[in-house]
Amino acid sequence: LLGFLRTSACSYHILCFCLQMGWGDLGVFGEPSKETPNLDVMAAQGMLFPNFYTANPLCSPSRAALLTGRLPVRNGFYTTNAHARNAYTPQEIVGGISQDEILLPELLKKKDYVSKIIGKWHLGHRSQYLPLKHGFDEWFGSPNCHFGPYNNSVRPNIPVYNNSEMTGRYYEEFEINVKTGESNLTQIYLKEGLDFISQQATAQRPFFLYWAPDATHSPVYASERFLGKSQRGRYGDAVMELDDSIGQILAHLVSLGIHNNTLVFFTSDNGAAVMSGAHQSGSNGPFLCGKETTFEGGMREPAIAWWPGRIPAGTVSYQLASVMDLFSTSLSVTGVLPPDDRVIDGLDLSPVLFNNSLPIFYYRGNQMMAVRIGQYKVHYWTWSNSWEEYNTGINFCPGQEVPGVTTHTQEEHTMQPLIFHLGQDPGERYPISVQSEEYRDVHRQVTAVVEQHQKDLIPGMPQLNMCDLAVMNWSPPGCEQLGKCLKAPESNPWKCVWPH
Repeated sequence: LLGFLRTSACSYHILCFCLQMGWGDLGVFGEPSKETPNLDVMAAQGMLFPNFYTANPLCSPSRAALLTGRLPVRNGFYTTNAHARNAYTPQEIVGGISQDEILLPELLKKKDYVSKIIGKWHLGHRSQYLPLKHGFDEWFGSPNCHFGPYNNSVRPNIPVYNNSEMTGRYYEEFEINVKTGESNLTQIYLKEGLDFISQQATAQRPFFLYWAPDATHSPVYASERFLGKSQRGRYGDAVMELDDSIGQILAHLVSLGIHNNTLVFFTSDNGAAVMSGAHQSGSNGPFLCGKETTFEGGMREPAIAWWPGRIPAGTVSYQLASVMDLFSTSLSVTGVLPPDDRVIDGLDLSPVLFNNSLPIFYYRGNQMMAVRIGQYKVHYWTWSNSWEEYNTGINFCPGQEVPGVTTHTQEEHTMQPLIFHLGQDPGERYPISVQSEEYRDVHRQVTAVVEQHQKDLIPGMPQLNMCDLAVMNWSPPGCEQLGKCLKAPESNPWKCVWPH
């Protein structure tokens, strides 16, 4: 959830970036149980983006793109250990966000913004990569996802930070009952957000709030009040609680009298993780496959902008947009110029919000797999996941196999790409005939765009190549005061293995 408040005296900014919620999880996008009333009202009062994309079908790279305004292949959040492999920041990762990258909160300091992140960071857990080293002033949350529980001997439980020091660990001080799905974490994150908004608004200090709960990531969780309430099972319970939380945030802005000056943006980091099953993942609506893939289900996201008095209520923007545009838009509405020493891939949406659009590039690791221009999507490579994974029951496209499209080997189509018209065929099932004039026209237009992109591309130094058990969360800052320091094993780095 991205929110932004602007008055003649000050400006406030909020972003809600949920985990792997699918395009089809919201009632406003057709989810039949209609269990997201607050997000649906947010859309009715604001602007809906049906053609909104993340920058990568996986969590860490998409978050790096959001906060830098740059494709992961530029900002270093990718791997070169194997071709076209997704990579992220598990505990054993050595790297993190590069010191050369300039993050949104660093730039907002030029206008005296106070910035806070609540929830999941996922851009590196070693001290030099943490949020307070990259422009944020406050943090309550975790450097990693809430995987676990672990026994703290082979692998430590993930720490939860309050600013620069840990305040406990998941499954210990911050309980998550994997069996029942009960946890109060979303309520804790909500209170942190409401308190921060109140403090900064009362002091009339401009602020940026990056609210990034992770309840919809497996193992999904919800608080007692929401467990068992959804028709969709435990995942639906988590969605209902997040929806309620966003409703409370918007109502809080109204109660403070700042709603007419506040831009709020809601979206997700990647598509629903359909390989996890119905109780642990959401819906990507009519789109093909899900998380980890560069098909539409992996990268097209629900997105809503809300700014009473500025954005006309009940409007829909069909322009192509991405999480990187939020970086450029945030700078624009705060009057901050973007860095001029690097390529910024995001577009300022403030004129829409406003009718320009950039191409959407679909990257998987170091490989551009596809590109979308207008209604047309062109696949240069296709791959869902390997036969080895598929034969063990891991299926990135359950019930959606499309021969020649959802391939289980990496297939190159550079000489004769697969082209789909997403307006007529949102499920990417019927490639346009290569013999048609339509195919030739689109191919010619897109080829020029791709060639220019590749000519201008200077890949960043890959940050997600090396792993080492010694760098895991054994002894985070603050562990001494809590008696929570753990002994790390000897350092023995290796090249990370990224299977898909």
